[in-house]
Amino acid sequence: MAVLAGAERLRREGFARLRGRRVGLLTNPTGVTADLTPTADLLAAAPGVELVALFAPEHGLAAGAAAGAAVASAVHPRLGVPVHSLYGERRAPAPEHLAALDLLTIDLQDVGARFFTYASTVALALEACARRGTPVLLLDRPNPIGGLTLEGPVLDPACRSFVGLLPVPIRHGLTLGELARYANATLGYGATLEVLPLAGWRREHWHDRTGLPWVLPSPNMPTLDTATVYPGTCLLEGTNLSEGRGTTRPFELVGAPWLDGEALTAMLNALALPGVRWRAAAFTPGHGRIHAGAPCGGVQLHVTDRAAFRPVAAALHLLAAVRRLAPDDFAWRPPAAPDGRPFFDLLAGAPAVRAALDTGVPVAEIVASWQPDLARFADERRAYLLYE
Repeated sequence: MAVLAGAERLRREGFARLRGRRVGLLTNPTGVTADLTPTADLLAAAPGVELVALFAPEHGLAAGAAAGAAVASAVHPRLGVPVHSLYGERRAPAPEHLAALDLLTIDLQDVGARFFTYASTVALALEACARRGTPVLLLDRPNPIGGLTLEGPVLDPACRSFVGLLPVPIRHGLTLGELARYANATLGYGATLEVLPLAGWRREHWHDRTGLPWVLPSPNMPTLDTATVYPGTCLLEGTNLSEGRGTTRPFELVGAPWLDGEALTAMLNALALPGVRWRAAAFTPGHGRIHAGAPCGGVQLHVTDRAAFRPVAAALHLLAAVRRLAPDDFAWRPPAAPDGRPFFDLLAGAPAVRAALDTGVPVAEIVASWQPDLARFADERRAYLLYE
């Protein structure tokens, strides 16, 4: 049976739970039905439903803005409703915008990694709605990399930021609806939250088992292959390595102008890490934070068994190998003033990871140090799960 996303279930119900209400919708192009009809269009045309406003996360309503680029508010050119940016002057809906609503509906596709910012946007929206007394209906979508595997450190409060707002591991194994339930309870928001669950999804299902279309959640998340490696190689944004932005394989290609890809490939393949092989690669990023226009040597990750592959551990092995191979060239990304916290720490969610790499602690020991917190999180999250 094909999986039905929350938006599709809402349509099949005839929008009954929205009738007679002024509705706002937090969405982007991932908010579509199986036939690729935008949820915004559905609500605008639904009888008895008044679509009052749209809200947009990072990358904007069209999901075309670059990572980290501020997005301005606007008016939807076809629907004629305001589009309030939640990645510009504000990160949460303004009280006056919520005052015009009877309900905030959310339809977004998350990618299963803590630092992908849609979960932070949803959490801040829940907090704002709780203050205002505005109920929330979240139309759930699958975790595209499955709901079974947990990996990485649970967020240290010292590293809380917009790229790590919730106290979960890097790979948390939750859908956005489950994350919202977890955040609403554990962070004490207390919003009136309803999640319209998926039908037919099981925790072992990756996105390509759902029958749902893959719509780019962000400009550098073109495929499920990207999402598979992203929980690990996104960490490289905290270093002076290119993570492959500006290529056709973002987050799968990693390198720098000063890196010997052949030597790095040999070092990594010698580790025989589960579920991945490494291939020497040369690439020139067309854009990105670093090395744009510069020929880079490096590697491409080829995932051979996604069930066995552990992207966070693989990325740490990669960093450890680069540090051994090019100790005078590798560097951590400098902290952004005035915060002062290294960006790598905000992504990793714990300063101990960078400190351990700096002192040569074996990656296996770093990974082992997470396990007690992961076991506690696995127990804690059970109360918020919606799927077997």
